[in-house]
Amino acid sequence: MEVAAKRHDAEGMTAVALKAFGNVASEWHLALHEAAALADMSESTWKRARKPGYTGGLGKDQMLRLSAIIGIYKALKLYFSEPIAVQWMTLPNSGPLFNGARPVDTLIEEGLPQFLRVRNYLDALRGGQ
Repeated sequence: MEVAAKRHDAEGMTAVALKAFGNVASEWHLALHEAAALADMSESTWKRARKPGYTGGLGKDQMLRLSAIIGIYKALKLYFSEPIAVQWMTLPNSGPLFNGARPVDTLIEEGLPQFLRVRNYLDALRGGQ
């Protein structure tokens, strides 16, 4: 019974994480391939995962990625006003973590460590660290 409860909890967390990430990806106007790459999924898996009732699981790395994206989203909303809060991830950035690239591209290229660096960077900008 305990195993079934843990599995149910994990499925619920997965559903919440995927829904939240899907909403963020939509608000940021990410292309299908960008959203899939951020979630560390193939495009076909992301197409299935963003629909209600998805029964696939997420690995720890994927959950950390989605958690970091939600943290980045929150930090952007707290630090910037519209429309920059929505556009920031897809605008070229001359900051030290980006070297003129779009933040979303650096996340895709550099993986989870960059997700965490960007989240920490934004938290520090808004006085969180």
